[in-house]
Amino acid sequence: MHSVGRSWLLLTGFVLFYIIYLLFGALVFSSIERPVEDKMREDVEALKHEFLNQSCVNAASLERFLLEVLTANKYGVSVLKNSSAASNWDLASSMFFANTLVTTVGYGHTAPLSDAGKAFSILYALIGVPFTMLVLTACVQRITPPLVLAPVGLLQRCGVPPRPATIVHFVLLLVLVVLCFFLTPAAIFSSLEPSWSFLDGIYFCFISLCTIGLGDFVPGTQPRQKYRSLYQLSVMVYLFVGLMMMFLLLRTIHIMADLHGLTTFLQLPHCEDSDLEEDRKPIVDGSEAQTPPFPTAKEARKPLKPGSQPSYNTISTPAPSQHRLS
Repeated sequence: MHSVGRSWLLLTGFVLFYIIYLLFGALVFSSIERPVEDKMREDVEALKHEFLNQSCVNAASLERFLLEVLTANKYGVSVLKNSSAASNWDLASSMFFANTLVTTVGYGHTAPLSDAGKAFSILYALIGVPFTMLVLTACVQRITPPLVLAPVGLLQRCGVPPRPATIVHFVLLLVLVVLCFFLTPAAIFSSLEPSWSFLDGIYFCFISLCTIGLGDFVPGTQPRQKYRSLYQLSVMVYLFVGLMMMFLLLRTIHIMADLHGLTTFLQLPHCEDSDLEEDRKPIVDGSEAQTPPFPTAKEARKPLKPGSQPSYNTISTPAPSQHRLS
């Protein structure tokens, strides 16, 4: 019980440190990039007034104006009156940028303007990317028993054979992920973003949770958007939990492939026995806790034989000697 509680305490510490790391990055990015952004806004505005005050516009001045405007727009600085006056490097936006940086989503709608910001991005991602992968992996290891091993064990106790049980569980888990992390968020995004359709919302969810991050659709960039900071923080939570569920799906596929012998057939690496043993540990310690019947990697490599897979019927069946004793 103490080891289980210690592991959950360590995981909580990881998550808290991850949040602190994002806040630290947001403060540094905001302090470095916001003055540079303000200077660019002033330069673009001055260039706009200079362009409008010209009595005769020639091709050279027009090209110079368009070049400056397009360059500023690339970094999120617009000269339009109806554009949002909010900075791209306030605390919430900087934290959103730091989150997309360490999760490798990287929409590209906001990028460091200064050399100091670019150098800090390299150092920040150098530490943040592997640490984010570590936190996600630790979270997936903790949620694998209740979301993967326990449901499969429940299906087997209901009489479903081991292999069909893993397939049924994977289909149910996939439907749950699609419903909760694709369809529902897409409906929410399409209602909050006036220019987004429902298909655009699904497209954004898929691009984000697959860490492709094309940047053609980014939430929280509409002019005069209400509660922009809260909106961006909510998207950050969605990205983290969504990436965790995508990791869980990949781990479930790997375990299922081991059970069905697919990894052996394709000569792919198996799930380590130590990792599976860690996943088998119950969240609540007790003498009645049962170990879900996932085979180890060594057992998955063996040729399949009739009745070779464990089941709860064989586990619960008393031995002949017990009948004789009774």
